[in-house]
Amino acid sequence: MLPIDTSDPHRVLATITASPGRRILGIGSLWILSLLVIYVAIVQPPALGWQVFLFALGGVSIWIAEQMRRATAMSLELTMLELRDSGGTVLALTEDIQMIDRGMFAFKPSNGFLLRLKAPGPRTWRPGLWWRMGRRVGVGGMTPGHQAKFMAEMISAMIADRDAQ
Repeated sequence: MLPIDTSDPHRVLATITASPGRRILGIGSLWILSLLVIYVAIVQPPALGWQVFLFALGGVSIWIAEQMRRATAMSLELTMLELRDSGGTVLALTEDIQMIDRGMFAFKPSNGFLLRLKAPGPRTWRPGLWWRMGRRVGVGGMTPGHQAKFMAEMISAMIADRDAQ
């Protein structure tokens, strides 16, 4: 049995928020990359095809930086029923989680974990926070390791409790 009060299934049991330092470093690096690439395309224009490529690369880098800024402004919340972000998007229902993988060689985000679900979901990517491809959900990236580890332990306990019943 879980050593927590399960009377309110909507109560938040664990939260993960992006680390401010990692947010600044990650988003800042993408902005610097995009500005440098666009600068090179303007100041030392190569052949027209390469110049178009550099402008496109700079634009995509700016878009990814903005997506990362928006995603890492949110947090992840674990309840007895679901794992969701603070915007209301459900990453996984706890009853659909088959297993959790935190191993060194798991295909997981940095400082995070990988969930394997019973049923596939739509592909979604929130850079720096989480992603979902089919039956796999990766949580982590710009998140502090201790928060992700605590949430992973809670999910493991929930799975063990569910399987014991």
